[in-house]
Amino acid sequence: MSGRRGEEEEGAAEIHLPAEVDWEMLDKWRFFVMGAAVFPGVSAALYPAVVLKTRLQVAQTPSPCLRAAAAILRHEGPRGFYRGFATSLAGTVPARVLYMGALEVTKSAVGTATLRLGVPEPTASAAASAAAGLSSAVAAQVVWTPIDVVSQRLMVQGSAAAAARYRGGVDAFKKILFSDGLRGLYRGFGMSILTHAPSNVVWWTSYFLSQRLIWGGVRYHMDGGGGRELMPGQGTVVAVQGASAAVSGGAAAVVTMPLDTIKTRMQVLDDGGGGGERMTIGRAVRSLLRDGGWRACYRGLGPRWASTSLSATTMITTYELLKRLSAKDGSF
Repeated sequence: MSGRRGEEEEGAAEIHLPAEVDWEMLDKWRFFVMGAAVFPGVSAALYPAVVLKTRLQVAQTPSPCLRAAAAILRHEGPRGFYRGFATSLAGTVPARVLYMGALEVTKSAVGTATLRLGVPEPTASAAASAAAGLSSAVAAQVVWTPIDVVSQRLMVQGSAAAAARYRGGVDAFKKILFSDGLRGLYRGFGMSILTHAPSNVVWWTSYFLSQRLIWGGVRYHMDGGGGRELMPGQGTVVAVQGASAAVSGGAAAVVTMPLDTIKTRMQVLDDGGGGGERMTIGRAVRSLLRDGGWRACYRGLGPRWASTSLSATTMITTYELLKRLSAKDGSF
């Protein structure tokens, strides 16, 4: 799957896209070092939406997004939107390394294997994208789950949902480890897999399909019925990738929102209101139903949808640019 061309239909123009940079073409050291430098900035820009989403998910009573954001700003100032950011940032680099490594290795291996079995290229690409999304999500959660547990505990500091007070990420890490052991840091790990694995499968599959649909529209618009060969510029390619990423990010956010809400409650709340018992999936679901019915599962959907779509658009355009900048000399 080292080359990629637009789909061809009878009587229609053919779009020739730039060759795709696969795993074998990458300078791995340059790829990971540049990624470690770029992605923290993207995380910093989107972090306030994550804090707002987390506050809404664990709240016992529903609150409009704007009102919740205004309350954080009024009582805690701008710093309230960056509670736990240092902890989250510390996990960004190793998690991204695991994510990108698993993503590229799996996509290359599955794509090559399916093509050798005689599977049509579009189907092989969709299968490779889905498998890559699944493996990368599982790999990244080894790092992200403890980071999520600590950073989300810090995010809700200052709200009624805060179960304990922490002086920072290190203090939270020590207290959770002392009270609950290693299991406390990996609280909700299974639920994280159940949330992020299907989310990544939906994301990468819908990203691939969205690109095909959008390129079909671009081909019709650029061709005008002339049937000529088209070679879109890099700007057009980036725009299509960004639009496809926004669509796929929004779709993944909507599909997996209830799972994300349950996961967040498991990781942040100490119990389900039952006298100090450990929060489980069942207790998290019952507490949600008690606090607002099934609609409570979608609290924070607005911020999550916005942050996921913006993150997806920024990440995929940066990611594709990063791959081209990291390609070995003479690999095209």
